[in-house]
Amino acid sequence: MDLKIYYEKIRETEAELPEPCVLVSRATENGGKAGVRMEVPRAIGAKMIVDGNARAATEEEAQAFREEQAEAKAEADQLAAASRMQVTVIPSSELRNLRSPRSRE
Repeated sequence: MDLKIYYEKIRETEAELPEPCVLVSRATENGGKAGVRMEVPRAIGAKMIVDGNARAATEEEAQAFREEQAEAKAEADQLAAASRMQVTVIPSSELRNLRSPRSRE
């Protein structure tokens, strides 16, 4: 393989890709799964496309991927907020003391 041609293909492919780009993986001989979507920088995306490990996602695939990522982030944020919630348990007698008018005087 001529390295000049290889790197020229990578540069040409990189110029055509948006930043960041969404790729869809292809099945590879070394066990790569087909159909896995990922968002990568243009340089990495171009190399993966030229190497035959992935293809550029269609606009619909990219939009669906970004929506899934937004939903996953919202869910993770909600779980993180729930884990930070603090609860204090006090006996009912102390609660009555807090509510009684004598405690306000």
